[in-house]
Amino acid sequence: MVGSTQRIMISNLYFDVMNFDQAVSEITEIAKKKQGSCSLVVTPNVDHVMRARQSESLARIYRDAILSLADGMPIVWLSKLIGKKLPCRVTGADLLPALATAASKANLSIFLFGGPDGAAERASAALRSKSPSLKIDCYMPPFGFEKDRNENSRAIAEINRFNPDLLFVGLGSPKQEIWISTHASQLRAGIAIGVGAAIEFTAGDLKRAPKWMQNSGLEWVYRLMSDPKRLAGRYVANILFITVVLQEISDYLIGKFGFRSKNTP
Repeated sequence: MVGSTQRIMISNLYFDVMNFDQAVSEITEIAKKKQGSCSLVVTPNVDHVMRARQSESLARIYRDAILSLADGMPIVWLSKLIGKKLPCRVTGADLLPALATAASKANLSIFLFGGPDGAAERASAALRSKSPSLKIDCYMPPFGFEKDRNENSRAIAEINRFNPDLLFVGLGSPKQEIWISTHASQLRAGIAIGVGAAIEFTAGDLKRAPKWMQNSGLEWVYRLMSDPKRLAGRYVANILFITVVLQEISDYLIGKFGFRSKNTP
């Protein structure tokens, strides 16, 4: 937790209670300090919550992050049901362009790492067109680079050569969070954020759902329809998340009213 920010727990992950503008401001301030090893910011969604329930090592990576921002309307809705009230959803796709603008104004540098062939270059050009003074560079490592010592070392060297204040990693989750956590002490970056497909969205290679679908918690439906073969398995988590909802509501009722079901010892 940073400063006086309130941090709550849902399932076994922490979430920082802040709106989008607060998140952009907080991340920018952390990037300015740039002390020690690279700090990790995570944006857990329903899929991440369910994965973390199956893997304590992954849950620990998320819990150790300097900031954890809810990327998922179901998580926001659940927080309100149990009296914890996250103000809004904060997505990597929204953070990347907003932080690029903030970085340009604050004279900070950013680096885009990952994404399909050419996406990072196109995203860089798009961001620079909006903020001509933005200091930005990028690198797309080859597929499976993290399993090859030489390629992995080269990837780290490419990032460190630019010495960015903000590092955006688009390797997909949980690969990106695991990679950042594993190499944080080697990365000369102030802060790193796993942003999934945000580089492709910024490049214009992928289209986001209409705003009404985003605000209604239906962006996952839009993405599933656009790429069902790749995403069908991932979005099963949205259905399984009902088990988390029921458990959290049960715990909330017990804590607030001392209520217990007949089957509770």
